[in-house]
Amino acid sequence: MILVCGEALIDLFIGASSQTGFPAEAVAGGSPFNVAIGIGRLGRPAAFLSTLSDDVFGTFLAGKLAESGVSPDYIQRCPNYTTLSVVATDASGQPQYSFYAPNSADRALTPEALPTELPANVSAIAAGSYALGVEPIASAIETLLRREAGSRVISLDPNVRPRVVGDLAIYRERFERLLAHADIVKASDEDVEILYSTHDLAAAARDWLQRGPKLVIVTRGEKGPLAAFGDRIVERLAPRIDVVDTVGAGDTFHAGLLSWLDANNLLTPQGIAGLTDAQVTAALDFAAAAAAIVCTRRGANPPFWAEVEQFMAARA
Repeated sequence: MILVCGEALIDLFIGASSQTGFPAEAVAGGSPFNVAIGIGRLGRPAAFLSTLSDDVFGTFLAGKLAESGVSPDYIQRCPNYTTLSVVATDASGQPQYSFYAPNSADRALTPEALPTELPANVSAIAAGSYALGVEPIASAIETLLRREAGSRVISLDPNVRPRVVGDLAIYRERFERLLAHADIVKASDEDVEILYSTHDLAAAARDWLQRGPKLVIVTRGEKGPLAAFGDRIVERLAPRIDVVDTVGAGDTFHAGLLSWLDANNLLTPQGIAGLTDAQVTAALDFAAAAAAIVCTRRGANPPFWAEVEQFMAARA
């Protein structure tokens, strides 16, 4: 089972303005939430560790997890309201976010509320996004990852949201502390540029490798993903598609990557450390295909395994 930790929220998609205001659609969202949904839809066992509100949105989010087969065993409920993330997309389909999240449910998890131990069937823990930068959940996740590192695969996705996490220097310090406990890091080119003000993605990936992880992947939109592992760099092209929007694309890539590794019995610390060029290439291609599919849809709507296989076969 892959345990995903972090925020779940409501994405409020805003349409073009009219004389009376903005049309809007409220959908389930949150980067770790999307990863958990993506893994569940790809048919791999998944669970979600977070705090959901008792409000109507929290109940809606819990229902969406259940629909995708994500275990509720690590979900806690609380009276705090659900975070609203207002999303407007630009002409190229790139999302622009505004967050309304003071004292919200998705940041309420405390270190004291963590499970005292995880069962042996939890093979990997995925974490990231703004849950690494807001308290008390940031401390809770750091406590969990430090405790479980070495016995299970730890996969990090910074997915930086500067408007939410506040001081980027503090966020970067925590992320870099966690690198020492991670086996996999998946980040976007935008994450690298925000955190380090550099466009040299290969150099940033190699630097992260020196800090602990065995596999570092940087997604580059239509340019495709770049992976660094051992002394090697592998680059793959992204599938050509007509983009509707890119909401959830990075989360779906992360879900696809972990799901492919899990399905091929490689999602162990030893398996990640011993990955071959062919295995990394296959994992990247599967994850990129899953991400491409979600870009042809509005919002974060991850595909099922058969859809990814059909998509890849049609382009073989």
